[in-house]
Amino acid sequence: MSTETGAGELRIEKTRPEQLGRVLEIYEGARRFMAEHGNPNQWGTTDPPPAQIRRDIAEGNSYVCMAGEEIAAVFYYREGEDPTYRVIEGGRWLDDGPYGVVHRIASSGIVKGAGSFCIRWAFERCGSLRIDTHRDNHVMQNMLRKNGFVFCGIIHLEDGSERLAFQKTAEAARSHGTR
Repeated sequence: MSTETGAGELRIEKTRPEQLGRVLEIYEGARRFMAEHGNPNQWGTTDPPPAQIRRDIAEGNSYVCMAGEEIAAVFYYREGEDPTYRVIEGGRWLDDGPYGVVHRIASSGIVKGAGSFCIRWAFERCGSLRIDTHRDNHVMQNMLRKNGFVFCGIIHLEDGSERLAFQKTAEAARSHGTR
């Protein structure tokens, strides 16, 4: 999947270890952006920690969205069960089938729509995608709804923090006319 933008064609690649410095800069910028837009608590001043990103890269689950030679966005993607999604409160998942997950998505801000591009790329790989976000992250919630995700309920992270859980399935996308 690729798309042409003012900055050139977007493409998704696995994050390479030598990109770590730039990836950490993007996460730092994302933390500032979230704090400036009413969401100072989701990642605080240290999340995601560099050790987590190194682990994501080593496990092959960290991806970058490239606009030419520049990183437009970074995210975690993996297919398979996420332990924090086993229990959902105040609702239910759209289905119980296999799914992919996206975590730690952040845009560098150089290309409008890079986050949506990443989400669509991940969805095309699995046909059922789950994602969660902080209650105060209205920017992410709006992006998810714009991309056909449905609010499913509340999940809790390993540390007990509450997150709003969303899912998009191929079946729901067909019935709502979204891809």
